[in-house]
This record gives sequence, C-alpha cells and structure tokens, in this order.
Amino acid sequence: MASDPSPLQDFCVVDKNSPVFVNGFVCKNPMDVKAADFFKAAELDKPRMSNKVGSNVTLINVMQIAGLNTLGISLARIDYAPLGQNPPHTHPRATKILTVLEGTLYVGFVTSNPDNKFLSKVLNKGDVFVFPMGLIHFQFNPNPHKPAVAIAALNSQNPGAITIANAVFGSKPPISDDVLAKAFQVKKNTIDWLQL
Repeated sequence: MASDPSPLQDFCVVDKNSPVFVNGFVCKNPMDVKAADFFKAAELDKPRMSNKVGSNVTLINVMQIAGLNTLGISLARIDYAPLGQNPPHTHPRATKILTVLEGTLYVGFVTSNPDNKFLSKVLNKGDVFVFPMGLIHFQFNPNPHKPAVAIAALNSQNPGAITIANAVFGSKPPISDDVLAKAFQVKKNTIDWLQL
C-alpha cells in the first residue's frame, strides 16, 4: 500500500470549508461539484523564472485543482536555466516520470542502502526517464547557453518533496552540529558554514 488508495466513487472534490481533518481531504457534496473544480488556467506553456539553484517547479496537485482529490495523480512543469538544476530531492509519496520538452538534462537517482547505486543518463528533447518512489534524484541542465524544460507526472495527488540540502542543513530548529559533523565526517565549522 505504498501509493494513494483507489477512489471509491467517481470523484471526491475537496471541500475546502470542512472542519474535518482526514488523510487527504473531505469530499464536497457531489451535487455542488462544478467543472471549475477540475480546471486550472495554469499556463504551463509559458516559461518560468528560476530560483537560486537555476530551476523553477510549477506543481499542479490537489492544492491547485480540488478535483484531483483521491485520483492519485499530479503534474509539474520544471524550467531549468542554463547550468540550472533541480537539486537532489525525494518524493516520499510518488514515483515520477519525466519528459524533456526542450534542451538537454543530466538526470540520476541513487538506490537505497546498502548499495547506494547511482544510475544516471543524459536526456534530450523527447526522452523520458523514471524516478522510483522515495529515492533521491536530481536533474541538471549541462548547457551553459540554453535553458531546458521538462514535464513530470507523479502518481500521487500530493507527492511531497524533500530537498536534501534544505532538510539537512536548513531544518528549524537546526539539527545538532555534533550529529551532522559525525554523519558527514567533517568538522563542526564546516557544518556551521553549510547551515548559513
């Protein structure tokens, strides 16, 4: 049971006004459902500005389209600046399939302990690559002159994302320097520098 459960009715549009908290979201009365509950003018055909690591992820999940509740899918457009990356991260609740729409991407993932095998590939326009659920993975645009664009589909209405560097070095409150120094086999001042 490592994926979203199968729906028990045609749909379960999110009732944003319900005070009830469940694993997922409470359903709106089907009689009150409208076509707008299944729609978003997302403009995924337009380029997005990148962040400090040179990428921008535009996620379309249950938080943007209420009708995705219980359907077990989501979508993302990822824009990569020249030499930009979607840094090492994991989706705890989803497998991802990525299609390159423009440019070139160097992608990879690492298998779980004890092997920690690194599998990678250079993808070109039209290529597809799968990242298994929960495994640490990344995408990098190796071209210093041209941006890249990809579309990713995920098998969860809310896949979650844990960016490894942010989680380890930017947690609030911070993880103890002693713990991180020992885990990474470095001096404490290196950890302090990374936590800035």
